[in-house]
Amino acid sequence: MEKTTQKTQKIISATLNGFEAKKVEVESSFTRALPGFSIVGLGSQSIQESKERVKSALLNNDFEFPPLKITINLSPADLKKEGSHFDLPIALSILYHNKEINLDEYLVLGELGLDGRLKDTSSIFPIILSLKPKKVIIPLESAKKISKIPEVEIYAFSHLKEFEEFKFTKIENSEFNYDFIKIDGKKYYYLSEFKEDFSDVIGQNDAKEAALYSAAGFHNILFEGSPGVGKSMIINRLRYILPPMSLDDILEVEKLNAIEGKEITFKPNRPFRAPHYSSTKAAIFGGGCKKSKFLRLIQNFCDYNLNFCDSLFFLQKSFNNFMRFSQRSNRAA
Repeated sequence: MEKTTQKTQKIISATLNGFEAKKVEVESSFTRALPGFSIVGLGSQSIQESKERVKSALLNNDFEFPPLKITINLSPADLKKEGSHFDLPIALSILYHNKEINLDEYLVLGELGLDGRLKDTSSIFPIILSLKPKKVIIPLESAKKISKIPEVEIYAFSHLKEFEEFKFTKIENSEFNYDFIKIDGKKYYYLSEFKEDFSDVIGQNDAKEAALYSAAGFHNILFEGSPGVGKSMIINRLRYILPPMSLDDILEVEKLNAIEGKEITFKPNRPFRAPHYSSTKAAIFGGGCKKSKFLRLIQNFCDYNLNFCDSLFFLQKSFNNFMRFSQRSNRAA
């Protein structure tokens, strides 16, 4: 009996599960039956929509889209997956379905445009930072960010057509161009320029000395006084005298920024959060079905973050209960 099914080699990708990444095997099968294209394995809406992006990208670049029943399985099937970065591994599964090309050593991530261009996504940086694979295949747009992660071989592509002959651009790892000090052979980076300086604060020497101690040891600090004496002014400048940041600190902060959808800058400047005293618990810490994940986010962020609570006594009592996560670690000022 003639064989009716062909199976490609697995392609490794990944998805974010909270704040950590999990590897995902993109499996594919091609069966002689009514033509169809389905994706199984608890993929989100953005993954289901990749069927149209992948098909258009392949056909618009004169690649074959086999008239077979195509099934893509994202394994493990019981893990929820999300993100448009699955476009590239799915497209390569179809592109190489009848070719002997081994991609087992690579982690493959990237979104596809309808014309075949490869695009960056907000998930690529935190996934690679979490897994730290040896080799990655990513869009050229992502390469500048990923090059900051040490010990990762980067193979960057800008267009789907480059995979026909596997023409990649190998990106070398790059270092930060900021000033640094070395302690026990480890680099700690800092900014030489800052927007606000303690020289703007006239007087209040005791308060400035207390702020210095707080910054040096990551201690909590409470200022009490009449309006206009300089409490907020000092706290707003406190972020600029916090200890320099190691490479791991900077990367971890940018990972959390990426998950929150913020721009990645790699500046060695610790984040500063100043929630208004009328903010609700859900507004500060997050809520809903992903509440536990957002609580872990604020807990992790407090390890590198300056949290400024103006008019503290007007905040809800539940705020202090949640802030104990960071206070216990003695790493939030």
